[in-house]
Amino acid sequence: MRGQPVRQGSRLFQDFIAPEDAVAVARLRAAGAVFAGITNCSEFACKGVTTNRLHGPTRNPWDVALTPGGSSGGAASAVAAGLAPLALCTDGGGSPRRPAAHVGVVGMKPSAGIVPHPIGFPEPVFGNSVIGQMARSVADVALMLDSLAGPDPRDPQSVAVSGSFVRAAANPDPAGLRIAYSRRLGLDAPVDPEVAACVERAVHRLADAGAIVEEADPVWPEGAGENGLMPLQFAGLAALYGERYRATPDLFDPDIGQQIDAGLRTGGAEVARALHLREEAYRALAALFARYDLLVCPTTPVTAWPFDRLGPAAIEGRPVTPRGHAVFTPLFNHCYAPACSVPCGLTASGGLPVGIQIAGPRLSDAAVLRLAAAVEATCGYTALVS
Repeated sequence: MRGQPVRQGSRLFQDFIAPEDAVAVARLRAAGAVFAGITNCSEFACKGVTTNRLHGPTRNPWDVALTPGGSSGGAASAVAAGLAPLALCTDGGGSPRRPAAHVGVVGMKPSAGIVPHPIGFPEPVFGNSVIGQMARSVADVALMLDSLAGPDPRDPQSVAVSGSFVRAAANPDPAGLRIAYSRRLGLDAPVDPEVAACVERAVHRLADAGAIVEEADPVWPEGAGENGLMPLQFAGLAALYGERYRATPDLFDPDIGQQIDAGLRTGGAEVARALHLREEAYRALAALFARYDLLVCPTTPVTAWPFDRLGPAAIEGRPVTPRGHAVFTPLFNHCYAPACSVPCGLTASGGLPVGIQIAGPRLSDAAVLRLAAAVEATCGYTALVS
């Protein structure tokens, strides 16, 4: 945002003033949007909770003892609490979708190239990050996308799209859509039973409304998970900030410092293997979409957890890493696919929001929004926190 401080949640940029608007900001301004502020994120948007050494933690408006997740937790909490109806975010691995699920709003990751972003900070995960949207309704997300979409010659991924996302979202009829329902996204990841139950109820409602639903998983290549693909983020962080980290480690969030350390130890062959694995994952998802129009799965395997922890220690009774909550979103970034998290209900025990994730082949954003609107209509869930 031209003339405003933009810090990436980092002390390295605590005095940085944006020299110009990002393309997405400029396009929304041209459409009449008024910007209320800049929301909190984790440092460099590279952590699954929203806290940093500049502004501290962002809390979840449903329960301030809990996190909204991350990295776009500030945007999610602001939209859920009614501070603003819309938010722009970056999505390099699920940053809008997971927080949206944790606070009960809609979070959209468009296909790579739909919303150009040639102006701004360099992204640690090269090629993965897109400009995402959050709102309290699918219609508002579609309205944003109509204003944002369109090519820009400065962005090598930029593509032109035809049709109206608003019109797609205004047709919440899933009849005839072939939907793959994947309980664990083919990853054998643990899922909290209450989350699984909410998602399954939403899927049954879609089937009752005429969708053709079958249980099916993507068949991912071996290693297509955190260990195989995270070297891209680690190496990207090291390339961008490794020298500064070596010189002034105290300026950095220790959790981000660990990622930079890992990146400094990552060799070129490991990065190349991860890039090849990303291409294999793209083909694996494309094979699923040769048989189905769209895929649905949980956005996250758990609801929100205490804000002072990186993640839950266990899910479904199984120990997990601090990234165990994030398993279901990053692969769609690596595959350049659109994915949208939509609120689908509340857990019975804690009354916390659950999100269902809808994904499709690249450039099927209109179909994703159509099914997202169908979930919204059939679940009858109101996202706004009172």
